[in-house]
Amino acid sequence: MKTLFALPKILLLFPVLALCGVCADAQALESIKSQEELNKAVASLDAALFDSYNRCNLEKFASFFADDVEFYHDQGGVTLGKEKLTESIKNNICGKVTRELVPGSLQVHHMKGYGAVEMGVHRFHHPGHDDTEPVGEGKFIHLWQYKDGAWKITRVISYDHHAAAK
Repeated sequence: MKTLFALPKILLLFPVLALCGVCADAQALESIKSQEELNKAVASLDAALFDSYNRCNLEKFASFFADDVEFYHDQGGVTLGKEKLTESIKNNICGKVTRELVPGSLQVHHMKGYGAVEMGVHRFHHPGHDDTEPVGEGKFIHLWQYKDGAWKITRVISYDHHAAAK
């Protein structure tokens, strides 16, 4: 009889333990002590993300996104979910487009208890064209969440796409 009553008490501990995991993530995020550290962390994530994009390493590319990512593109519309986004990159980007971050355009802001928002300008090139001249440019916003010890993008807005100035 005593073990039957002990079981519900044990089950009550699971939400407390889950909250401890959330607290640990918040503490790890808060351990980034300066804007400079946050800038370096997000710039490194951005570089790794787009290295995988440019090389068409789809497994690594997908690892940067939450399963339920929302991607909003001013010309392509909305893409919901990591699988659909990865498939779209495979079909529309691989071997056709590479991306570079415009130097000096990156902005990073801390989002308390969540992660960071990254904004910037990127240029796109088409392999086989004159690589010294960008063919397109656009602005972007990435919302990064720090959860379970990892950074993942949960929302993307890619907008203001236009021909790059020559």
